[in-house]
Amino acid sequence: MDALAFQAETGASDAALADLDAYRLMLERGNAVMNLVGPASLPDFWNRHAMDSAQLLPLAPQARTWADLGAGAGLPGVVLAILLKQTPDAKVWLIDSLAKRCRFLSEVVSSLSLPAEVVNARAETLSIKADIVTARACAPLDRLLHFSEPYRRRGAEALFLKGEQAEKEITEARRHHRFDVEILPSASDPRGRILRIRSRPSAA
Repeated sequence: MDALAFQAETGASDAALADLDAYRLMLERGNAVMNLVGPASLPDFWNRHAMDSAQLLPLAPQARTWADLGAGAGLPGVVLAILLKQTPDAKVWLIDSLAKRCRFLSEVVSSLSLPAEVVNARAETLSIKADIVTARACAPLDRLLHFSEPYRRRGAEALFLKGEQAEKEITEARRHHRFDVEILPSASDPRGRILRIRSRPSAA
């Protein structure tokens, strides 16, 4: 997938496409000095990173506020913020516990004037009200449910990007958590899954 194929698939504006390309270049520069994404994934940016993130928006078309836990390189949060840039009242919280990653994210947000706020903290210690809580390559589902509990208690739906071990992670997580989950296919990788968790948390 290239930029034009991504645009055709998502309906992204020319301005959003330009921002995504600028982000791609910042990601390449940042990756040269810190571990943000696997270097081998960068040539496939438009599918592996942009499309993998963008596919969440159609699953929650009315959502305006998103919390990206363990935001890391800004995936999916930065991509979502770019695509929501012209949406009134949209905001994405980019939450990460490592200061150096937060410095990178702050540079991206500032450079692209994104509707996003970078928060250097452990996700589970915050009290943020969001429509959607999301994460990608952050932690196994069992831990993600713990990290996302404060957001889900305040009404957030969870959309977690997962790989081919998603079903195994669900089985493990059910040992400690009660939750309802819908398993959705990934548009960017046939091995990928998106886990939609609607129920508010309760102890198992």
